[in-house]
Amino acid sequence: MTTAREIMTPDVTCVGEKETLADAARKMADLGVGSLPICGEDNRLKGMVTDRDIVVKALAKGRNPGEVTAGELGEGKPVTIGADDDTAAILRTMSQHKVRRLPVIDGHQLIGIVAVADVARALPDRPVGDLIDAISE
Repeated sequence: MTTAREIMTPDVTCVGEKETLADAARKMADLGVGSLPICGEDNRLKGMVTDRDIVVKALAKGRNPGEVTAGELGEGKPVTIGADDDTAAILRTMSQHKVRRLPVIDGHQLIGIVAVADVARALPDRPVGDLIDAISE
């Protein structure tokens, strides 16, 4: 069966946990993406920040994106998938946690991101349709 390593987008750009949301937004704009992993100074994954997080958790609450750090928005333990986990595990994890993107971890090292689109390209229509239904609720 297909693994996360085979369908992921490699060479992921992180935003540092001490970088501001303004920095994160600029990186997202430059890369044309809607989310970035938050990486600590120890090179470990600390969370994910999305463009929606910036708007809902910072701007809408009157917080200055030039002062709030990405690490402040990262909540709890990030949901990840192992590099050698198969597509069934990817679908299950995305569905259970209602996420559209999963950081791919090999040991403790972030090596890529698997998005719904990656899964859609790798699998027949039905499992992907079920996933979209589950994360869209």
